[in-house]
Amino acid sequence: MDRNRLIRDITPTTANSPARARLTASVVAAELARFTPRDRLMLDLLDQHSTFTTEHLTDLAFGSLGRARNRLNLLHQREILDRFRHYRRPGSQSWRWTLGPVGAALVAAGRGEAMPRPAAVRDATARLAMSPRLEHLLATNGFFVALTAHARTASGARLARWWNEAACREATANVVRPDGHGVWTVGGRAVPFWLEMDLGTETLSRVATKLTGYAALGPRRAYPVAFWLPTAAREANLHAHLSRVGVPDGVSVATGADDYAAAHGGPAGAVWRLPGHAGRLTLADLPVSGGAVWDG
Repeated sequence: MDRNRLIRDITPTTANSPARARLTASVVAAELARFTPRDRLMLDLLDQHSTFTTEHLTDLAFGSLGRARNRLNLLHQREILDRFRHYRRPGSQSWRWTLGPVGAALVAAGRGEAMPRPAAVRDATARLAMSPRLEHLLATNGFFVALTAHARTASGARLARWWNEAACREATANVVRPDGHGVWTVGGRAVPFWLEMDLGTETLSRVATKLTGYAALGPRRAYPVAFWLPTAAREANLHAHLSRVGVPDGVSVATGADDYAAAHGGPAGAVWRLPGHAGRLTLADLPVSGGAVWDG
């Protein structure tokens, strides 16, 4: 059996299901009557960031895995959400959640747009499920989910902004292609940053050359470039490479390693290294240089 086989879990369509009925304004209105603020939050996040795991959505909206599963399963039955996972042995992979046909119709209705055909929504989910960049997207989303979860229990901390890759490209006129952008605030101090998610699939030379584009950004967008790497060993190798090739003028760089951060407070913690400096800083303590000012 193919270890990478895609498992879709699509609720069988019945005569009374929303997907069998034409997705009219009355159908959408009926679903809205059962909608909660938390449901709306999840739809907005999925619309912006495409997919999250069950654990991601637990951290973003529930806090309890049991409550999350119950609500997600109900929304799946109502075809507000769709889900998929890939066949793995041993064990099973967590569900990856996306907008379902009814959820996509609700989002479109909120924008005053034509509601998409259910088949088109299913096709989009299938393309995402088979995308070679899926794991990269999930890792990027997981980074911001971790910050959001930290802020829930840390007084004065907040993820004030979270942009996806498309929003970053638009803001920078495609000069750079960061995986995400955030503004992390603690105690009144705002630290804007560009996120470069690294899964260890590119050479360190290729990773370092990304900084050239950031040097071309004007001061208004000269935020620190935060590289998130899979291991502290790869992080150390990147620092060694940067010490040889240098960092472009006007660019601030910080690095964190996922394995190190797992035991030291996650991306909000004291896990960030600066080139040429000893020790580690929290995300809130990263220097914002080059005249960069949060314009949010």
